[in-house]
Amino acid sequence: MKYNYSPFYSLVKANCKLVLIAFFFLFINSIKTANAQGIWTPLANLAPDSCGGVMILLSDGSVIAKGYTGGNDSIGAIWSKLTPDIHGSYVNGTWSSIAPMHDTRLYFSSQVLKDGRVYVAGGEYGTGGSKAEVYNPLTDVWTMAPNQGVGYSDANSEILPDGRVLQAIVGAGSHTTTIYNPVTNSWMPSPTALGSHNESAWVTLADQSILFVNVGSTNSERYIPSLNQWIVDAQVPVNLYDPFGSECGAGLLLPDGRAFFLGGTNQTAYYTPSGTTAMGTWTAGPNIPNNRGVPDAAAAMMVNGKILCAVSHAPYSSSHIFDPPTWYYEFDYLTNSFNPVLAPNGSDTTSLPCYYSNMLQLPDGNILYADQEARQYYVYTPAGNSLAAGKPSIDSVWTDVNCNYTITGINFNGISAGASYGDDWQMSTNYPLVRLTNGTNVYYARTFNWNRTDVQTGTLPDTAQFTLPAGLPFATYSLQVVVNGIASDPMSFIPCLDLGVHNTINTNSTIVGVYPNPASSELTVSISLESKADINIQIQDVLGQVLKNENLGSISTVTSKVIDITNLPKGIYFVKTSIDNKVIINKFIKD
Repeated sequence: MKYNYSPFYSLVKANCKLVLIAFFFLFINSIKTANAQGIWTPLANLAPDSCGGVMILLSDGSVIAKGYTGGNDSIGAIWSKLTPDIHGSYVNGTWSSIAPMHDTRLYFSSQVLKDGRVYVAGGEYGTGGSKAEVYNPLTDVWTMAPNQGVGYSDANSEILPDGRVLQAIVGAGSHTTTIYNPVTNSWMPSPTALGSHNESAWVTLADQSILFVNVGSTNSERYIPSLNQWIVDAQVPVNLYDPFGSECGAGLLLPDGRAFFLGGTNQTAYYTPSGTTAMGTWTAGPNIPNNRGVPDAAAAMMVNGKILCAVSHAPYSSSHIFDPPTWYYEFDYLTNSFNPVLAPNGSDTTSLPCYYSNMLQLPDGNILYADQEARQYYVYTPAGNSLAAGKPSIDSVWTDVNCNYTITGINFNGISAGASYGDDWQMSTNYPLVRLTNGTNVYYARTFNWNRTDVQTGTLPDTAQFTLPAGLPFATYSLQVVVNGIASDPMSFIPCLDLGVHNTINTNSTIVGVYPNPASSELTVSISLESKADINIQIQDVLGQVLKNENLGSISTVTSKVIDITNLPKGIYFVKTSIDNKVIINKFIKD
């Protein structure tokens, strides 16, 4: 017997189809979300000089890019400078040039110092192979370091916790290192590495130690800054160096605290640190797809935690080490997978070997990219959100009577060093920048004297100083600290005025409190001090005019002052509290 269930059956069948279709689209969307690609955008203006390699982020938000002009050997001593436009766009930014180096260099050590100056040393090609110099952005002057008579060539370098530079020396087995002191412009000896550091990628770990794999081997070691000593670490389970040119790719610190190394072979490796002088643990990572490798190439830790990397054919003979083309991938350590992305030109590849690639993490969260010998630069905008773990946090900002600002908070050095290349140059960005926004206008202050050079410092207190850009219009700004392209929550900020009023903000602080806010007739200013100080309180309007002035004299503990504001018109006002040589500004509203 057959039963006629057609009305009910049709309804169930239709609903099942809808459910299946919905699940299908959810599944497809989840795949697209997991493998979502970023977007390449060419810069609107060509650089004045072809890219000669490394790009460095200055602490005022501008970028300097090594070029090929200057000197007599076609290696180059000139740097092009990229300044973002008034809206903070690097795509629409403008190019200029800075003063040339004393020497020409190609493939060399490079670091941004704690005071905002730039250090370079060596050069595999050019006249600077055994010399180092330091650039001061404030004076546009390069200053030579003392000549040690040793060869740096294309050696690696890292910033130490105290701001000095650990510099590798290439030659005679390439075990030797030295330390540069930027404060005294002098060198000091440092311990000899246990194995050869030539061609190696160095990674600074969260415990401040510096990790690398000895060239042509699976041995690893670490430099311990507190001990000024190199120590043996664990064996790598795979060969990262190719057997023909002993080349290797970048090394990067992952958000979870491990280090990830890309091999000149098609192999990769993870390193899990012990956090002490005990050996860490190495494990094999995924192979780079289709027998591709990284015989010198750029890679960058993006704000979403994935790594953008350039790869070529893995070397397979002594005459096929640096073969084109270059492919591009996003590596996701959470899924342990390489996902292909388009090349900057919109095709699958660029017709160059991967060692031509250069990357830099920008403050806006994008990656700046350029191929050597090209004037066209690009930015890569990653998909997805910034990692919350990489977000800095501001505690306070204050200024002295000379309008020099100090900012405090946590996570000012981020959770990675940004981009990496390997031994040929360094372009770390794990230092704080200060961004000011008013409407659609964006400005960067110049930061300097940050107290840490580490990564993944957790809740340890951070400080940095900054000065405002010349000609900054007087207005109320949103102030953010940015590190590795990840910004803090914004804070309201009033800049120094030409009238001599030195304003600042102070948040999460018990030093000065203003209440009620809004206020109508009386305003109470509460002050808590750690030590005795002279106190003066002023109420100013938005133009900096002093409307009320109260000199409290010398105060040693806690006090409060009630100020009559009955006659003030409705609007926004500022309480300027001078505490000896510090000034705290609180905003209040008169209703």
